[in-house]
Amino acid sequence: MQIVSLLLPDFSLIALGALLYRITRWGDEFWSGMEKLVYFLLFPALLFYSTARLQLHLETSGHLVQVGMLATAVGIILTWLGKPFIKTAPMVYESGMQTAYRFNSYIALALASRLGGDEGVGLMALLLGFGVPLCNMAAVHALAHRNGNLFKELRQNPLLIATASGLLFSVAGLHLPEVASAVLSRLGNASIALGLLMVGAGLRLSSIGNNKLMSAYFTAIKLMAVPATAFVLGRWLGLPALQLQIVVLFCAMPTASSCYILAARMGGNGPVTAFLISLGTLMSAVTLPFWLALLH
Repeated sequence: MQIVSLLLPDFSLIALGALLYRITRWGDEFWSGMEKLVYFLLFPALLFYSTARLQLHLETSGHLVQVGMLATAVGIILTWLGKPFIKTAPMVYESGMQTAYRFNSYIALALASRLGGDEGVGLMALLLGFGVPLCNMAAVHALAHRNGNLFKELRQNPLLIATASGLLFSVAGLHLPEVASAVLSRLGNASIALGLLMVGAGLRLSSIGNNKLMSAYFTAIKLMAVPATAFVLGRWLGLPALQLQIVVLFCAMPTASSCYILAARMGGNGPVTAFLISLGTLMSAVTLPFWLALLH
């Protein structure tokens, strides 16, 4: 019952977002504007607020990041290992590869907040800060086999900037003024609800075509193989209970909705990528309770 109460509010907001997108006539411009508001203002405010207040312990925090990044790297490697055996058009496969290791930050921070409060959000933000460049470099390489303007894009990424700034603020021993803390807290709270609505609005369940094996393979990597790796590594390194929960949840997240944008922008197969994003999000309603039960 505790696991249901943990997950139900967030998946209810995802379902509400899907319903609103289909029954309203607000138009794609409305949803696009909302996504920009969350991505460029509300979400960075949450990341900065959470990391700026995080009390870092280098040994355990370092192990947390190591586990998260190693498990993500396993997902990246598995996508390349499967390429010779799954028969589909190269660009279709390469468009979908990123869905096996990228993560949905909105769901991740929502669950971290409900599971560990501000400390949980701070730990998840730390993983996001390291995970974004790793996953972006792997995804761009798969689609183009070159990095192009990747490093320029990373330097301008508001999520990375907010996380890095918050960590520097914390390491410097600074403290947020009460007014600034209240403003950032309210902006951050708004980002979680709106972000989950955006996840629901982006669900697309078409264009599977002849890609059933590929879809099953990528979904299994993202929702089972990557978190299983994190669980084993985390137990082996003796991570504290909350850190183990956070890193496994980070790795168990369904893939990011931005996978579609990257695939479309780089000449990949957008519809197939959109289907894989939606499939992973729906399947995570089954796999996330499994991982939470195991961690409890």
